[in-house]
Amino acid sequence: MPISGRISSPPLRQQSYGAIRALTQALASPLSDADATVQAMDDASPAKWHLAHVTWFFETFILRDHVPGYRPFDENFAYLFNSYYEAEGPRHMRAHRGMLTRPSLREILNYRAHVDAALMDAFDGLPEHARDLVTLGLHHEQQHQELLLTDILYLFAQNPMQPAMWATPSAMPAPMPDPIRWIAGEAGVVEIGHDGKGFAFDCEGPVHQAILRPHALAHRPVTNGEWLEFMADGGYREARHWLSDGWAWVQAEGVEAPLYWRHQDNAGWTRFGHDGRHPVNPAAPVTHISLFEADAYASWAGARLPTEVEWESAAKGLDPDSGTQLDRAATPRPRACESADGLAQMFGDVWEWTGSAYRPYPGFRAAEGAVGEYNGKFMSGQFVLRGGSCATPRGHMRASYRNFFYPHQRWQFTGVRLARDI
Repeated sequence: MPISGRISSPPLRQQSYGAIRALTQALASPLSDADATVQAMDDASPAKWHLAHVTWFFETFILRDHVPGYRPFDENFAYLFNSYYEAEGPRHMRAHRGMLTRPSLREILNYRAHVDAALMDAFDGLPEHARDLVTLGLHHEQQHQELLLTDILYLFAQNPMQPAMWATPSAMPAPMPDPIRWIAGEAGVVEIGHDGKGFAFDCEGPVHQAILRPHALAHRPVTNGEWLEFMADGGYREARHWLSDGWAWVQAEGVEAPLYWRHQDNAGWTRFGHDGRHPVNPAAPVTHISLFEADAYASWAGARLPTEVEWESAAKGLDPDSGTQLDRAATPRPRACESADGLAQMFGDVWEWTGSAYRPYPGFRAAEGAVGEYNGKFMSGQFVLRGGSCATPRGHMRASYRNFFYPHQRWQFTGVRLARDI
């Protein structure tokens, strides 16, 4: 996820800082030291590393650079918890983050408390640029709140005991949603990109024009029930609907269903979530699918994936704080699809794959300094997702927000909304 940005609004104040930092620790509170240390795959980082890395951001780019006399909590942490910043020097290998049995989780929490206290003491005297970096750091931490949740879900799914992170009551039965309705989108010349009001990451701008052909979007995301029909019709067994790379991936990985799904003789298809393993809810949006799967389903359904221009044009004017998003330390779970006269669930529930490559907008310039490294240098080989998910902190989303992953990745809450030409 991107973490460099340009800011044109007043930075978030101490109250927001405390609330966001507290939520991160609340999300990690059910974890043991072992839970927080293990790394289940290279793409996922240990919870302990997430807790420390976001703290390293504040210590490095605000306290070190803008608070005279500040002394780092531990000189080793600059090496251990740097992520991708070449300008900040060498760092611990990403694939080996799970080998960091030391420092302990308790030491990481002490590190967080140390940095929080130092930053709050210095806050009133920070120059404007440093306060902008505090705002950037908080949006960065919100991204890692979602990553922490999705990474620990992947880790727990590898455990034969299938442990639940939180004990929650079973979901109430939900009625099946209305059949998909097609909502015509705007055609002709449109403007997309962040307009400069409020916070945005640098990859969201600048505002620019694009041309849209006549098209329509499905009024809601694809459901589990509809995905089961795709599976029953041989969706994972026939090559004709798949991109070549996607079909090679299906065969190499033995993929036959969305991630975390399992067929049980006495229960049918079940899914694993933060609340443990439960029967698949046919009314809920399908999630944990790759771009390859989303594209194959769209082909099977006689449709296609939307472009990010189509998606953003349709989402303008809708409430980005709507939908199922993360409000507190509770089980992230997409809700059953809802009926609506227009577009529903554009924000929250599931990230929606688009058919658009993650590339720079016309006129894009990376932010200056080390914080400008992350976005621009990763604009290769990835695809854009839009709209946020049930694990995205509420208040973090906006219509111009661009998430991006490689086409085979699916451990995030990723789903699909169909589009078609008209």
